[in-house]
Formats: sequence, C-alpha cells, structure tokens
Amino acid sequence: MVKGGLIYQFKITLLGIAPGIWRRIQVPESYTFWDLHVAVQDAMGWLDYHLHVFRFELSDGKRAIEIGIPDEDDPRNTIIAGWTVDIADQFIRPGMRALYEYDFGDGWEHEVLLEGILLREPKIRYPRCIAGERACPPEDCGGIPGYQNLVRVLRNPRHREYADYTNWLGHHTGDYHPYDPARFDVEAVRFSNPGKRWKKAFTGKG
Repeated sequence: MVKGGLIYQFKITLLGIAPGIWRRIQVPESYTFWDLHVAVQDAMGWLDYHLHVFRFELSDGKRAIEIGIPDEDDPRNTIIAGWTVDIADQFIRPGMRALYEYDFGDGWEHEVLLEGILLREPKIRYPRCIAGERACPPEDCGGIPGYQNLVRVLRNPRHREYADYTNWLGHHTGDYHPYDPARFDVEAVRFSNPGKRWKKAFTGKG
C-alpha cells in the first residue's frame, strides 16, 4: 500500500432497494477509478463478473463523464479507461457524487458519495471498510425485481420455489455460508490487489 498522503472516505449505496444496502470505505488518495472499482466490488460483495462504469453528470445536465472499461470495438465509445484517471481528478471536494453502474444486464446502480478527505492514520492498512448494512444481492439474480422476489421466497420455506432458490444460492455462496439478506459482517471484508485484478482481467495472468 502507498504510504503518506490523504484518505478518501466514500459511502456506497445500492439504489432502488429498501431496507438500504450500503458500505462505508476508506481508500488512498492515490487510487485510480479502477482501484476504486475493485474496492467497491470487494466491500459490497460483488464478484466482478460484469462490466462497470462511473458516471459524473456535467453542469448542463445533458452530458456525463463516463469512466470504466472502454469498448475498443465501438467507434463512438466515450468511456475513459478507469486505470488512467485518479479519483482525486474528479472527486475534488466532499459532497461530490458519482453513479456507479455494475452489470448492465441486471443494472445495479450505486451512489458513490465522497463523505470526507481525511489524514491517513498511522498503522492502519488501506483500503478498509468501516461500516455497512445488509448483504449484497447475489450475482445474476435478475436485478431489483429478481432480488425482491428472491427475498420474498426466502421468507417462506413453504413457497414452491424455496428449494430451487436455496439450491441455487448454495452454489452461489457456498454451503457453509447460507445467504441471509440482512447479514453483513464488516470484519469479513477482504480487499483484493487492484493491480493483480487488472493483470488477470486484461492479460489472463496473475
């Protein structure tokens, strides 16, 4: 981890779901948007199976800066590569927000709010997750409608789809960790090395 400098504290809130699913994370100011993407994935509990993009609305309300993974096959592509942009270039002051969309099929949208810019604490390892509530939806569950149906079924063991859902969730979460929508353990969050994640994603190595 980089030594020295400042720490950016973000609140990540998954939109469109109640009760709320959110995380509070702290990352080094030296982070790029790729690094922040990896931290959001790890803190939320996503598995980074799908594409993502950060969007910053411009003042005219008609355009947005998009940062993520460029589509090299699309000549109209306007997405800036996340690993080329520092978070400090866009998150200039506390209170600024971005929209983070993950999995364009299921359409998971998150508000990324910069809550504060802090001094690095000695002997603390960053990034870190310091708070949060409720479990992340399972990957590929069908977006908000699919998640809501899943939660509804899990409340009723007599539901005709209960066995199918629990069997599917067992493959998703592992038999030792049954899926509980209300459960979040901040101590269980583990952050990946964003450099190694990038290398594996784009070179197949690592």
